[in-house]
Amino acid sequence: MSEEKKSVIAEKAQGAFDQAKGRVKDAAGGLTGDIGLQAEGKVDQLSGMAREEFADLYQESEGLVERALTFVHDKPLASLGIASVLGLFIGWLLIPRSRK
Repeated sequence: MSEEKKSVIAEKAQGAFDQAKGRVKDAAGGLTGDIGLQAEGKVDQLSGMAREEFADLYQESEGLVERALTFVHDKPLASLGIASVLGLFIGWLLIPRSRK
């Protein structure tokens, strides 16, 4: 298993752990009436969810980059044409035109 996949799995696991820890803190704060502990639990839950979502997005983007590289490798002329058209379009948008 590659280091990047291990890193993504570790991030997901840490996110799940943070969510569980947050739920425990939230419940303990609710039982004891400690609003600060309850708020800390909510923050931990949100942090864990964000960490898991980031890991998922990173994993999806890796797949998209891999597909793009495969496309460029398999169809270099089409890739060059697409890049040229995009470059011309972006240049047309960004370069100021004289007004007459």
